[in-house]
Amino acid sequence: IVNGTRARFVIAADGLHSPTRRRLGLDARPSRSRRYGLRCHLDLAPWSELVEVHWSRDAEAYVTPVAPDRVGIAVLTSSRRSFEEQLAEFPRLKERVAGVTGSRVLGAGPLRQRSTRRAAGRVLLAGDASGYVDALTGEGIAIGLAQARAAVAAIAEGEPARYERDWRRVSWRYQAITHALLGVARLGPARQALVPLAAAVPGVFSAAVNELARPPVDLQRVGPLA
Repeated sequence: IVNGTRARFVIAADGLHSPTRRRLGLDARPSRSRRYGLRCHLDLAPWSELVEVHWSRDAEAYVTPVAPDRVGIAVLTSSRRSFEEQLAEFPRLKERVAGVTGSRVLGAGPLRQRSTRRAAGRVLLAGDASGYVDALTGEGIAIGLAQARAAVAAIAEGEPARYERDWRRVSWRYQAITHALLGVARLGPARQALVPLAAAVPGVFSAAVNELARPPVDLQRVGPLA
């Protein structure tokens, strides 16, 4: 109920561990492969305009310029350890930020979340609540917006049941690419070869990055967000 008016439909975008998904019984069996995310903002001037990605044996560290005097560090990992312990796996990065004050460390996980379906009655799931693979490709916001547009369009056109099909259409590329990259990253030899391979064939690496940056679908086809 919003401002005394009962809504005909609800689009639930209530996060990775969606209470709505759980209460509706839409949680699928958890994945046995688990990954976690940790992030912290540091009071330090960025040393690059680009996002840096550092790789270790079982984790990745993403360094992002946030403000003229602040950088963000996010760690994705398959091991449950403190942020300081995770950072120790990246000696050059740890040395660069040694002694710098930062924000409180926040975490999330397990990242892999699955739903049995994306609609139940008058409730439609969107964003992380509808299912999530991993933050490895950084596509979460783009996918969430595309799913929200698809949900709004399905409701506005009187066909809420079609949202399941449209959800798959806007999500399949993200799902396929992220699963493929995770599969490679889990294999020790392949993981070790990934960065040298990207350096050896930068054209292939650039094509992969551009593919990830491409909008999930033609958003005009699924209508405006509001």
